[in-house]
Amino acid sequence: MNSQFKLASLTVAAAALLSACGGGSNPSTDDSPPARGTLELGLKAGAATAAQIDLGTAAKGVQALTGKAACDVDVRYVYYWTRDPQGLPATASAAVLVPSGTAAACTGNRPVVLYAHGTTTDQAYNIADIQNNAEGSLVAAFYAAQGFIVVAPNYLGYDRSGLQYTTYLNAEQSAIEMIDAMRAARTHLAAESAVKPSAKLLLAGYSQGGHVAMATQKVMERDYATEFPVTAAAPMSGPYNLVGFSDTIVSTGPVNAGATLFLPLMLTSYQKAYGNIYTSPSDVYAAQFAATSETLFPSKKSITTLIQEGKLPADPTFTNLFGTGGLLNPAFKTAYPTSNFRKALQTNTLLGWTPKAPVALCGGSNDPTVYFTNTLQAQADFFSRGKSYPASNLENSASMAWAGQVTAATIAGGFAQAKTATSAAAGGGAAGAAAVQGAYHGTLVPPFCNALARGFFQSVLAAQP
Repeated sequence: MNSQFKLASLTVAAAALLSACGGGSNPSTDDSPPARGTLELGLKAGAATAAQIDLGTAAKGVQALTGKAACDVDVRYVYYWTRDPQGLPATASAAVLVPSGTAAACTGNRPVVLYAHGTTTDQAYNIADIQNNAEGSLVAAFYAAQGFIVVAPNYLGYDRSGLQYTTYLNAEQSAIEMIDAMRAARTHLAAESAVKPSAKLLLAGYSQGGHVAMATQKVMERDYATEFPVTAAAPMSGPYNLVGFSDTIVSTGPVNAGATLFLPLMLTSYQKAYGNIYTSPSDVYAAQFAATSETLFPSKKSITTLIQEGKLPADPTFTNLFGTGGLLNPAFKTAYPTSNFRKALQTNTLLGWTPKAPVALCGGSNDPTVYFTNTLQAQADFFSRGKSYPASNLENSASMAWAGQVTAATIAGGFAQAKTATSAAAGGGAAGAAAVQGAYHGTLVPPFCNALARGFFQSVLAAQP
């Protein structure tokens, strides 16, 4: 995909804005802070033709899921004001992917997918850079190229945000950032785009983004129902039952893949939000990691470099939390059951509420990173209050029957084939099994769940005037 507006130029423009705004989180005390969702900068950052999108999806082997692109895609970038967990003004950015072209699906007022991305440790993460951002290119192909406007925040702490940490898995705060991105996107599109957002608002997200999408639905329906009536939501592979998930990891195990990356993000997020997770980082981190872990992520350095510098455990599975060479202080595990950290997890667990708009959940039951029990427990919790929502398990075609038998069989069969191909590419056997496990959460599941999510959205839209 060739960018018509070089992203380097976008960086210069954003840097100039930061200079004018003093970095984002400390505006002049002489003036009232900008209102939430105030647009500071809106740019057309690039474009991709339908042919370019098709080349990309064919090369990645996902075109059977995405379908051929119906629209070109304009890539827009918004930089806007939101609030940090203390209620102070802070800056963040988002991608706005807009269908374009002459086909009816690419013009006029289009439904909006407000999309929440998965966990990243890369401080420079920018989902608008669809040439280099895998998740950005995926949502462009699945949604924008099929006639949906996509608004995808980068979250506080990433890209050109003025915040020096990220508000990881803070449910209420994440919803605020999503809502303010929508406000900024609406302002930008009203002034700069012939294609406008319709009243149909669809929420989606993967992994961390699954939690963010569900939190956003909860907060929108509770506090912003007039401004943002939700049409449907499709959270995917998210840690909805944070406290139950963590209880399993700390007590019986196993520790999930990626835990040594997720814990620093989460501990810093909750310490900044609540101020009572620890008195000193050494209360929770092992001695060799205590000096650097609090400010480790988001980082401008690669994970490999951080391991080489001794700032993370030298463990390729990223599961070494406890024991020799582990990330955490042994006292953390002992104190966990009554700790303020566990209380923060309970605060941000997304059980015990009742959605109003329809929901479809998705994941894979062999996920080593975000256990599928999170999805099943969310489904059961909703069912206990009279809401029957599908929870698609890519390993089980029967769980996808709601989408139609042909679709269910196609998705389940395609997922099985993708796993087989991943294993074969690694030589099969133990190496192949390890390759499948390593690719399961981040690579294998997302396209199949997004295919189901888009189909769900299309069915909901077709049933509404």
